[in-house]
Amino acid sequence: MLSQAACGFGGVAAAALLHRDSVRALAGGVPVLHHPAKATSVIFLYMDGGVSQVDSFDPKPRLEQDAGKNPRDIFKVDQTQFNNVGSILPSPWKFQQYGQSGLPVSDLFPHIGSVADELAVIRSMTSEFPEHTNANYFLHTGSGLQGRPSMGAWTTYGLGSENDDLPGYIVVNGGLIPPGGLDNFTNGFLPATFQGSVFKPTVTGLANVSRREASAVVQSAKLEFTRNLDRGFAARLAGGGTAPDALESAIANQELAYRMQTSVPGLLDLSDETEATKRDYGCDSESAPTKTFATECLLARRMVERGVRFVELTCTSVGTDRWDQHGNLREGHAANAKAVDQPIAALIRDLRQRGMLDSTLVVWSGEFGRTPFAQGGDGRDHNPQAFSMWMAGGGVKGGVAVGATDDYGYRVVEKKFQIHDLHATMLHLMGIDHTRLTYRFSGRDMRLTDVHGHVIRDVLA
Repeated sequence: MLSQAACGFGGVAAAALLHRDSVRALAGGVPVLHHPAKATSVIFLYMDGGVSQVDSFDPKPRLEQDAGKNPRDIFKVDQTQFNNVGSILPSPWKFQQYGQSGLPVSDLFPHIGSVADELAVIRSMTSEFPEHTNANYFLHTGSGLQGRPSMGAWTTYGLGSENDDLPGYIVVNGGLIPPGGLDNFTNGFLPATFQGSVFKPTVTGLANVSRREASAVVQSAKLEFTRNLDRGFAARLAGGGTAPDALESAIANQELAYRMQTSVPGLLDLSDETEATKRDYGCDSESAPTKTFATECLLARRMVERGVRFVELTCTSVGTDRWDQHGNLREGHAANAKAVDQPIAALIRDLRQRGMLDSTLVVWSGEFGRTPFAQGGDGRDHNPQAFSMWMAGGGVKGGVAVGATDDYGYRVVEKKFQIHDLHATMLHLMGIDHTRLTYRFSGRDMRLTDVHGHVIRDVLA
């Protein structure tokens, strides 16, 4: 039966080309851009665990002045995740002013400081959730509930991919599974074609990409046979209408997987990168976490180069609990920063040198911030009331700090922003009006930003 169904590579390729039109039809969210796009791709640097804003991009000298004091004697302290409120804890790191802008960056990030003139730091971000899983869902999907489409899925739904041979939305996982798991990268109620595809930063970074069949002819026969079965089944289910999304997406994903057998090995093979480039990223580092994240960053550039629409990088294991330092702040934050600092700075420089930064939006963020007072002795608890993140690249004004927190970095006091505003801004820079990117589900036109969100115009170039 397989031999009768076989039509060789030409037949499968022709069938795939014909089907690509229907795949693109699934990406019908924005058939025409709402306004000129500044960026065509996104690289989202996900700092899992909650980076301390007062130890990274929001200097607070008052913490030093009031070190050791009871915060309840100074300001109102809300209940925290563990409610183990210690004394005011100054940052172990000094801040330096970098570049022509003089943007303050802590000594945790000397390499990122070297590209400070490219960064728009937002010091007044807030979250609605003090716990990792729900805060991660909120950061990624705009909802604290499980199962909503992620920002990467929404972006590729709206814009599709510029490369038919790679997924439009790729997550490069450095080894740690974030709280909430794969639901942070799900397509939710959007067509399954737009779910995140998870890669690892290795030469064999994608499971089952190699052909298992005895020959290419046998494989092409199997593909054509199963495609004909699926198409016939879809036609019967459609009854003259539209086939179910699950089936259409399964066909599209199967054909994409076939094409990825050719495209992925070259993508993951870094042998064509110069030794100087790999050294700049830190691919030769003696630190295994730095080496892993360096590979992630270099792969992100290569993916964007090949037309991948949305790339997210997750943290690698450094022997501590991500950025989630409830204790041992100095060692934990230092280890996490060492893993990402050099690679991220190299990514920014590399994109700039290749003329890609102006069309690539780079976003650095965690799910919330941390308290300016100690949790117990030498850690910091979760703080959704204020955190810092930054953007760089396509359409972003570099060398600026937007918003402000109080003297202790505990609450936002100027230009308060929420996750919906971040999502609205990202979509805006991609040429999408966030209020017009909708998908009909359960009788309602759903949005990434729900009924909220305003573009953060202070960061626009």
